[in-house]
Amino acid sequence: MKIKLEDVSKTFQTFRAVRGVSLEIESGEMVALLGPSGSGKTTILRMIAGLEYPDGGHILFGDTDATRIPVRERGVGFVFQNYALFPHMTVAENIGFGMKVSKTKRSKAEIASRVNELLGLMRLDGLGNRFPSQISGGQRQRVALARALAVDPTVLLLDEPFGALDANVRRDLRRWLREIHEELGITSLFVTHDQEEALDLADRVVILNEGNIVQQGTPEEVSRAPNSRFVTTFLGDTNRIPASVHDGSAVVGEIRLPAPNATNGAAEILARPRDLDWQSQGPGIAARVLRVIDRPDGRRLVVSTDAEAHLELDVAPEVVASVGATGFVTIRRGQVFNI
Repeated sequence: MKIKLEDVSKTFQTFRAVRGVSLEIESGEMVALLGPSGSGKTTILRMIAGLEYPDGGHILFGDTDATRIPVRERGVGFVFQNYALFPHMTVAENIGFGMKVSKTKRSKAEIASRVNELLGLMRLDGLGNRFPSQISGGQRQRVALARALAVDPTVLLLDEPFGALDANVRRDLRRWLREIHEELGITSLFVTHDQEEALDLADRVVILNEGNIVQQGTPEEVSRAPNSRFVTTFLGDTNRIPASVHDGSAVVGEIRLPAPNATNGAAEILARPRDLDWQSQGPGIAARVLRVIDRPDGRRLVVSTDAEAHLELDVAPEVVASVGATGFVTIRRGQVFNI
């Protein structure tokens, strides 16, 4: 099912949550709405679900204008962050509930068969008779997804689906959800503020800020070519390095970086910690090590430059550095923006 938003807006009292957003989600595509709190991503999801109605614009499901269609008639499955399971029902009863109240009538045998099918698909075999309080958070989220899929929705909507889970469970469920999506091929849209989650899962990432789409593209496109200072800093740890632009190059001391889109004058280079290197001799930005943070796959150096700026660098474990050591920071790549 293809979804299309045409100039959709939503205001709550005096707060404009969504400002004329237009967006197309192709049939079978998995799209992430990514942005900080208050960016409008959850409001967009709720309008697509039919839980909120837009003040202006249109929402199309295929060729049908669904803008004012009630939620029960939209054929969407919705998964909430807090699972929203019925505590007095077993896992199997939770999964089967939607089928019992659906306009599409099914026999008890058909419902039981579909529940067993989903228990297997969700890796919940043997848990059908347990109650939500008797299973883990990750398993509860799988039950919530099974319940959403039980009614054979044409669109699957997920609102911060892994927000209540710890990091390791989140990573496992991300891989599993991607596998489920590829197997079922259902059009899916999920909301998250977690950049890693969006980049890991989605075919396309739509980045929002203050009710507007500020960039969209594949994970590679938004990661490798952010189009603004906001997108660059939002998508991960970022160092800000003052520079000046002259004739298409950003200059910091003896370091020069291509800056074809910047104009001559004051600028800053935005660089990820992995895009900076540490060496004992120049040329580079003179700096002193303030802290060394060791990690399983490398180490991070926190350094202070002569300009009293703090920079963070991700270096290989074998790089020799200790607190108080002096050296030079070099820049392998970065985004240049005028200031």
